[in-house]
Amino acid sequence: MDQLRAKKGFICDMDGVIYSGNRLIPGVKEFVSWLYKNDKKFLFLTNASGKSTKEIQLKLYRMGLDIDESHIYTSALATAKFVSSQHPGCSAYVIGDPGLFNALHDAGITINDVDPDYVIVGETENYSFKNIHRAMCHVNNGAKLIGTNSDLTGPSENGFYPACRALVSPIEMTTGKNAYYVGKPNPLMMRTGLKKLDVHSSEAAMIGDRMDTDIIAGIESGLDPILVLSGVSSMATVEMFPYRPRLIINRVGDIAE
Repeated sequence: MDQLRAKKGFICDMDGVIYSGNRLIPGVKEFVSWLYKNDKKFLFLTNASGKSTKEIQLKLYRMGLDIDESHIYTSALATAKFVSSQHPGCSAYVIGDPGLFNALHDAGITINDVDPDYVIVGETENYSFKNIHRAMCHVNNGAKLIGTNSDLTGPSENGFYPACRALVSPIEMTTGKNAYYVGKPNPLMMRTGLKKLDVHSSEAAMIGDRMDTDIIAGIESGLDPILVLSGVSSMATVEMFPYRPRLIINRVGDIAE
């Protein structure tokens, strides 16, 4: 634990690490206070693309955690940054929620349902046969397929729900084209996080609750991979993977104790 506490930067997943549903996980306030007290740089990194950083900040505030919006980074922002760097001034047909639309708009990407350069898919409850059909037609006509993240499922208060990759899958299957997924575990998003913190990967830790995104993202990006058991993964889950976190703790609050 001392090795972890000596890190200069902390990149933390959110759902299952910072909160669960609409409640903070016990110990999070103490952990954040410890970060501030010890002048640690930190970033809350989420694969969820539906909400803006301001909406997430307000959600945390309602749950009792007051942090600056600059400490939050989403896969929607990472996707907008990637697409705009690849093709400045491009257009896209988008399946997703307002957080994704806003991020793309702010990056200068135009919404287009006629002849888009990209089809971009994020999590949403507004998903239909019409969405799939339109996306399929655009990809068959040459649009590049992008997913905000590769999560198949996400946690909710009512169990798991189908996440981004599950929504992209029908488009991949009907077109024969594979999507490019921007969010974790893509090192692209992790490198952006490190740049925002202005620390080297060896000086930072990746704290998450999912072996298939958070932990592998930490390993492949050179961060110290730390698994918490407050979300999706359990000790039994760890044994299902050919790689391991360096350290397993019950919750982030343990770091502050």
